[in-house]
Amino acid sequence: MQKMRVSTADFIKNYGTLADKALAEPVTITKNGRDRLVVLSAEEYERLKRRDRRVVRLEEFTDEEMALIARAEVPPGHEALDDELKDWRP
Repeated sequence: MQKMRVSTADFIKNYGTLADKALAEPVTITKNGRDRLVVLSAEEYERLKRRDRRVVRLEEFTDEEMALIARAEVPPGHEALDDELKDWRP
């Protein structure tokens, strides 16, 4: 899926339409061809803030969450990270 990218000038000209579009998907605003800002819904912003602030002690994980963690796999392309843990000890 291609993310929506518009120049600052286009965003200003089409604010209403693009602000409505940002309710459904983030809209990246560019300046001189570089990503500068992202406009997203207040709901998505709050969801992201909650996600970043979730702190859970090990004892608070459910059995289901522990099972999910145990089954988790590193996505392909990150094999180099294994080398960093090769000699790791707590």
